[in-house]
Amino acid sequence: MLKMKNQLEQLRSMTTVVADTGDIDAIARVRPVDATTNPSLLLKAAALPAYDGLVRTALEKAQGATREARVADAGDRLAVAIGCRILELVPGRVSTEVDARLSFDTDATLRKAEHIVALYADAGVTPDRILIKIASTWEGIQAAKRLERDGIQTNLTLLFAFEQAVAAAEAGAFLISPFVGRIYDWYKARGETPATPDDDRGVQSVRRIHAWYKRHGYETVVMGASFRNIDQIRALAGCDRLTISPELIEALGAESGDLPRALATSAGSDPRPAPLDEPAFRWGLNEDAMATEKLAEGIRTFAADQVRLEAALAARL
Repeated sequence: MLKMKNQLEQLRSMTTVVADTGDIDAIARVRPVDATTNPSLLLKAAALPAYDGLVRTALEKAQGATREARVADAGDRLAVAIGCRILELVPGRVSTEVDARLSFDTDATLRKAEHIVALYADAGVTPDRILIKIASTWEGIQAAKRLERDGIQTNLTLLFAFEQAVAAAEAGAFLISPFVGRIYDWYKARGETPATPDDDRGVQSVRRIHAWYKRHGYETVVMGASFRNIDQIRALAGCDRLTISPELIEALGAESGDLPRALATSAGSDPRPAPLDEPAFRWGLNEDAMATEKLAEGIRTFAADQVRLEAALAARL
């Protein structure tokens, strides 16, 4: 008699599982296809003894005309070094994030992205193994459009509003990361606790985006992110990709029972609507209080963690 696959194995048969961590040991343990990092995860990773050698090397190689510039360069080099270590363990890609403080500056985002790609190239990593992670502001999406045109693929993150998803697809972004858990948090804080996963606003958001992309034939990958529990993950089984913390990946691996597909993959042939221009994007985002607040909060949080990371590096420079 064949043993039933656990729910993680079933999920992997229909969805690419990505590890939402910079912890090398955790990545080796859960064996994802891809991995994604952000400044908050890098800040935690840099404090681990296992990364001390990478920190020292990043500081030794840091370049810049000023101390501030050398510290920023050391941060980029550390992010790339951790990314390279991750790529030794995953067969796919690693997402490396642009400084969140550049979220409203298209040209500065482009320069930073190109610098990150150059650092990876110096380490022998080709562009097809990395995704440049950028906040889904209007300026960030325009930067992604230009990067994609130049052969640098992107992951548009901190995505909460449908308008962000539409603009990202129209820009040709390789991948988007709608934040399920943070949407859930916002509504829960206001007294809306979903009775079932189907009622979860974060789950509903990803389902709407996924269906719209498939119906209109967009190739942008939908990668649900920021999960609070495995029920949210189960409710999105069949999504293109899901980036999941090692703890929740392991929890799924311990679960038996059938895991049915929740999202269809068949592509439709509906004509695409007229492109979303900047005023419509900004107005749609403005009308969504949750998305407006969570996007701003996410940028502030990642920026603050980047500042803390740079302070820790500066103390050792």
